[in-house]
Amino acid sequence: MKEKLNFLTYTRFGLILISIALLFSTNVQPSIANEKEMVSELDAYLKSEPGLRGALAGISVRELQSGGLLYDHNGDIRLRPASNLKLLTAAAALNVLGEQHRFKTELYTDGRVENSILKGNLYIKGKGDPTLVPKDFEKVVSNLKNKGISKIKGNIYGDDSWYDDVRYSQDLPWSDEQEYYGAQVSALTASPDQDYDAGTVIVEIIAAEKEKDKARITLYPETNYVQIINKTKTVARNGSMDLTYSREHGTNNIIIEGTIPLDAMEKEWIAVWAPTNYATTLFAEVMQKHGISFTGKIDRRKTPNNAILLAEHESEPLSELLHPFMKLSNNGHAEILVKEMGRLVKNEGSWEKGLAVMEEQLTALGIQTSSLVLRDGSGISHVNLIPANEITKLLYQAQKQEWYSSFLSALPVSGIEERMVGGTLRYRMNTPPLKGNVRAKTGTISTVSSLSGYVETVGGKTFVFSILLNNLMDEDDGKRIEDNIINILAN
Repeated sequence: MKEKLNFLTYTRFGLILISIALLFSTNVQPSIANEKEMVSELDAYLKSEPGLRGALAGISVRELQSGGLLYDHNGDIRLRPASNLKLLTAAAALNVLGEQHRFKTELYTDGRVENSILKGNLYIKGKGDPTLVPKDFEKVVSNLKNKGISKIKGNIYGDDSWYDDVRYSQDLPWSDEQEYYGAQVSALTASPDQDYDAGTVIVEIIAAEKEKDKARITLYPETNYVQIINKTKTVARNGSMDLTYSREHGTNNIIIEGTIPLDAMEKEWIAVWAPTNYATTLFAEVMQKHGISFTGKIDRRKTPNNAILLAEHESEPLSELLHPFMKLSNNGHAEILVKEMGRLVKNEGSWEKGLAVMEEQLTALGIQTSSLVLRDGSGISHVNLIPANEITKLLYQAQKQEWYSSFLSALPVSGIEERMVGGTLRYRMNTPPLKGNVRAKTGTISTVSSLSGYVETVGGKTFVFSILLNNLMDEDDGKRIEDNIINILAN
């Protein structure tokens, strides 16, 4: 009897041990095994990928909950981040400015109204709003009309003194100055549409009805600030679409030349010269369109201290502005945010002060800023340098912040074609298991491609990742490589 009891006791004890072993084998061991397999697959892929020959890859993968580093390939090597730098700019701006921060535009006068005539000057004081569009000017003009003003005996001045007058970040290539992503930065500027590419005009080219005739060219917004030089020719329907665009340096003369086939059309965004005067001119043109005339000139001048506030306009809050900024990778927004941080914290709206504030905020978020080189807020500079491990560290730390939901919702989502959801990822990773399960910031400049964000795996885990690819022969190779790496992580 005693021996039988001992046997039963040992049997039960053995079953308990087996149960515990099974518990661990089903919950822990596969996780460890899968992570080891992931590491092996990533290593093998990076060694075999022909697009990475002669290139540099910095890759960092962390576990979302713990922040523990799961994979590190050159993760501490400083590399050019391209637009992945915007992740740092957005986080610092949310920390400093807050989700509810709004940019103001104010209208002042140094004169007085007599018999529906404003005898004095108007001053449009910009405070950094990159989302001003013509309809916003119409609202301000309506405010003037409601005050009974029908004529202005004076000048209209644009005041951009909220920031400094340095228009380009220090490393912007001269060849980018006419491009929409290289537009000049000013505290007073305007956008042609709700993509909010501030300081640009949209040029629409529509083929003529007959071959050999010049194409029809329209501008949005309609303005006399820009002059179009039309050197186009309409060709047969099977002819080539071969249009080139250039803006003469220091002017707003836009030259369009080349061929366009019958029934074809094309749009292009072109950066203007002197965005302060551009915004002021648009305001004056809207004012005249609504029946308010003026006798003076349009120029640039600081608002006098004794001027009277007539009207003001506010932008959407930063939490909403982040969507066009991050999803469409808007360079101008990034630089505005840098200057706004400098203005509010150090009373100087400059890149120097703004980047100093940005470094302070990143340090507070646990980033080792001594390992970074920051030259702008957008990532357009080839001098910017960031290690992939610092980007994943930021993405891990971001989830602990009050503003995290605004930050996360602003990231492009893989494979979702709605433009303001999928953003720059709307046509990438558009099949399961990646579709809708990757939220990440893209980045591209010459020889550089990058992707950093969050990916949900088929097992329900979330990884934080950063992929920085430098010295590529083809940036399209970079996108393919990034997608392949994310596929390994997700599976």
